[in-house]
Amino acid sequence: MNISKLLKGVGLFGAIALLAQPALAQDAAPTLDTGDTAWMLTSTALVLMMTIPGLALFYGGMVRKKNVLATAMQSFAICCLVTVIWMVCGYSLAFTDGGAFNAYVGGLDKLFLAGIGPDTLSGTIPETVFMTFQLTFAIITPALITGAFADRMKFSAMLWFMGIWSVVVYSPITHWVWGGGFLSEAGVLDFAGGTVVHINAGIAGLVTALVLGRRRGFGAENMAPHNLVLSLIGASMLWVGWFGFNAGSAVAANGTAGMAMAVTQIATAASALAWMFGEWAVKGKPSVLGIISGAVAGLVAITPASGFVDPMGALIIGIAAGLVCLAAVVWLKPALGYDDSLDAFGVHAVGGIVGAVLTGVFAREAIGGTPGLIEGNPGQVVTQIYGIGATVIWSAVCAFVILKVIDMVIGARVSPEVETEGLDINLHGEVVQ
Repeated sequence: MNISKLLKGVGLFGAIALLAQPALAQDAAPTLDTGDTAWMLTSTALVLMMTIPGLALFYGGMVRKKNVLATAMQSFAICCLVTVIWMVCGYSLAFTDGGAFNAYVGGLDKLFLAGIGPDTLSGTIPETVFMTFQLTFAIITPALITGAFADRMKFSAMLWFMGIWSVVVYSPITHWVWGGGFLSEAGVLDFAGGTVVHINAGIAGLVTALVLGRRRGFGAENMAPHNLVLSLIGASMLWVGWFGFNAGSAVAANGTAGMAMAVTQIATAASALAWMFGEWAVKGKPSVLGIISGAVAGLVAITPASGFVDPMGALIIGIAAGLVCLAAVVWLKPALGYDDSLDAFGVHAVGGIVGAVLTGVFAREAIGGTPGLIEGNPGQVVTQIYGIGATVIWSAVCAFVILKVIDMVIGARVSPEVETEGLDINLHGEVVQ
């Protein structure tokens, strides 16, 4: 009889323990996942490849031969500069708790990466990997801006502008969307950087182009790309690297990453074809520059949506991005007369806005946890527009102020003689033979 009671007690204790396991698992600290870590190490390398060499080649091939080294140099130098800034303060301002100011900017707890060691985790991956992954986003965003003012900005002024802009604009907006700031609290959807990266960079690029003014000979001289093979190679590297950009933003090797990869490929191809056929219809010929520009427009537009939409939504987003960005480049830019040298605004800001708005339309609850307009949630479109507006205003105002101060102190634009002869020989003492 005593043995029977003992067995019953043991069985009851075992049942209680089994019931308690889910609660204990929920309370358990996150542990390192080697699969997630391997994917995020790969994604980090892919996104870095997007800037060097991808963007350097993409932009370098599109300028005139006398400015190719200066253009590629900008991407490389920004990579170096932003790496140090991110280590010193950028990461902390973007991804720590800002206390009373947390809605707008992070804190200073991780200045110089304080407290981050080999065993420090961010979810299921080392925080060193998460920090470096986010660093690659911080690098490419200001590098994208350089396309808007190609051929005419001082190298020293460019370095000052990008350094200050990274701290004052990029890190706070990153915190707003991904670090627990007010746009995150409002429910703005941006899976991989439609607002943080592309709208942000494109708007800053437009402001810089307007403040510096048009290139000498704009509208009169032939400013065609000097080597579209370089640009095609660069665009191809951007496309491949973008899988790290979008699928890597799942921060795990899981189904979300797989869907993000699939929709990225679909939207990019659809956008490239839409631009190509649109240009073919308007100009009579499909150009290499057109199809690679269309591909980049599709990559940009699917970026905010990549963790929230299904393949059909991606197809529509890609087609829309290709046609709208084509219109921005071949119609809007000539109509308004601004000199966005390599169409940083026309592709990145316009494409980012298209993608951000359509994320609110095509978001699927079963994929990203939030329904969009097609699933009966029209308010998500309004939320997306709110996020776009906040990003546009802060990026534009800060870019204008920073550039004006730099112009007053050291001058922002090269002299007419330097611009005419070329930036390569005058700013860097080198030329491409």
